[in-house]
Amino acid sequence: MSRTVQVRNLWIGEGMPKICIPLLGRTQEEILAAAANAASEVPDLLEWRVDWYEQHGDSEAVVELLFQLRQEIGTLPLLFTFRTRQDGGEAEISAEAYVRLNREAMATGMTDLVDVELSQGEEALQELIAAAHERDVAVVVSCHDFEKTPSQAEMVSIMCWMQELGADIPKLAVMPQSDSDVIALINATHEMRMEHDDTPVITMSMGVKGSITRLGGETFGSAVTFASVGQESAPGQIGITELRQMLAILYQGV
Repeated sequence: MSRTVQVRNLWIGEGMPKICIPLLGRTQEEILAAAANAASEVPDLLEWRVDWYEQHGDSEAVVELLFQLRQEIGTLPLLFTFRTRQDGGEAEISAEAYVRLNREAMATGMTDLVDVELSQGEEALQELIAAAHERDVAVVVSCHDFEKTPSQAEMVSIMCWMQELGADIPKLAVMPQSDSDVIALINATHEMRMEHDDTPVITMSMGVKGSITRLGGETFGSAVTFASVGQESAPGQIGITELRQMLAILYQGV
């Protein structure tokens, strides 16, 4: 069994996949409204997609909104994510600004986890992982491929490298071109669980073809699944009501 990660009263890596709702919005008002709406659905955790925020380049505005978000969502665990365009996000940012923004977010004490993109490079990753761990913030190191699905061996290698860098939770999202690609992602996830279980992992095969990977986490090894309330943040995301119903059916008696 993979080592679990505790975030507030949530244990990631045991039991059913934990449900995370991304918070999307351009303005402060939209983001806070999305937070209230999402919190009312009682997910396991929330993710603020900061790249959607129209003032993402103003660190003071980001920090102020983080405090307001915490007031809105209470004790729900919060994942802070700036997703760059190269990884499928909404905005671009310099490497220096990316590191600075994440460090300032962690310093507030308002976020429980931070997402750091593997594509930012080893130096930035090591700096942010060290800074996060100094503040007891868990680190999700993420890698996205919107074009294809690498081989099973390549996917395992990527996630093992994330572990070596110090990730608390490696995250891998890939695009399937065939049913075999979906099976390869499932097998890679299972291999991580069976042979490289130093951490929990989050994996998904995107799009409609990969929907099954958003449901079978406990069986195959993925610890968190992302659900939408309204707008999707990634291809193939399932609405939280439908996702919760399907998980309840799959895991009853497990």
